[in-house]
Amino acid sequence: MERNNTAKTATELSGKSKSSELSRVLGLHQGERHIIAIQNFPDPDAISSAFAHRLICQKYEIEVDIVYDGKVSHQQNIALIKILDIELLRYSEDIDLARYQGSVFLDNQGTTTSLVNKLEQAGVRPVIIVDHHERQNILSPEFADIRRIGATATIYANYIREGMLELSKTDRNHMKCATALMHGIRSETGELIRAKEEDLLAAAFLANYHDANLLAEIVNQARSKKVMDIIHEALGNRVIKDNYSVSGIGYLRMEDRDAIPQAADFLLTEENVHTAIVYGIVLTDKNEEILSGSFRTSKITLDPDEFIKAAFGKNDIGKYFGGGRQEAGGFEVPIGFLSGVANKEFEELKWQVYDLQVKQKIFNKIGVTEKSKD
Repeated sequence: MERNNTAKTATELSGKSKSSELSRVLGLHQGERHIIAIQNFPDPDAISSAFAHRLICQKYEIEVDIVYDGKVSHQQNIALIKILDIELLRYSEDIDLARYQGSVFLDNQGTTTSLVNKLEQAGVRPVIIVDHHERQNILSPEFADIRRIGATATIYANYIREGMLELSKTDRNHMKCATALMHGIRSETGELIRAKEEDLLAAAFLANYHDANLLAEIVNQARSKKVMDIIHEALGNRVIKDNYSVSGIGYLRMEDRDAIPQAADFLLTEENVHTAIVYGIVLTDKNEEILSGSFRTSKITLDPDEFIKAAFGKNDIGKYFGGGRQEAGGFEVPIGFLSGVANKEFEELKWQVYDLQVKQKIFNKIGVTEKSKD
């Protein structure tokens, strides 16, 4: 389908509402097939927003696949997908990316998914970005809605409230969408504790359509023994300096990666700690290794996005190793040449090097030295 390449961008149409802009762009792509690229390790905000986007796209006869290139491992995320029957595709070489006419990035801007280069190589152009993290300036889509707001799910609740999808209490898919978005908002705002007016208004709107019993079932998932062991490891390894709690937890399996942000959340609850950073080396099922970390803070004046970018920098093509939003962030650094386990001694030496390097970067950013640690 040939389109007018001189179509106005989102910034040029600032006089119209974002939902109107999105509707216009979707109309230009009517009848196509799109891929929604969410994080390698999807969270409730991304999953729920992708589910809502797919329902909205039905109005425009756009077929949508939700794809991730990692693992769904957090117990609540697994429950969200199973209980609400949300279809996600895990990327594999068998998926022909060239079958898509456009890509959509939700709750990310290309920094937390490894699908960006694959899509670019397949000639799939970015069409839409909707996100609540700091602007990353990696992709140039036709439509971008990037707001400093509690959750991407809040943005999609607003789209729906503004008429992009007419919810019906008798439609089971609409109930599941409202329930998923409610979970996305509450998970991103600390059970609504950090929610702002927009988030609360969105939650109030969704309350008319969601299923409270299903939401309770999703939320009330017990932590696995493995997650508890990793949290215990983070607690034992933590170094506290100037109200920062920094902990390296060594190697962990891909399916346990979501224990890292849970450990960071836990360390943040300690007295006199305003910021927690937890990291480890994740072993992927492709025999690769990634240094993965999570950043949590309760300090209002501390910008996670700026901190992570300044501390860890960018790769040789100018892409930052991480970023964030208000109160939270994350980073992923490929191990590259040193990936793989030769023997136990080599593995331990490699971890020591990376652990020291990460701590040094963090302490340099804070303005303290490792020698001065308690």
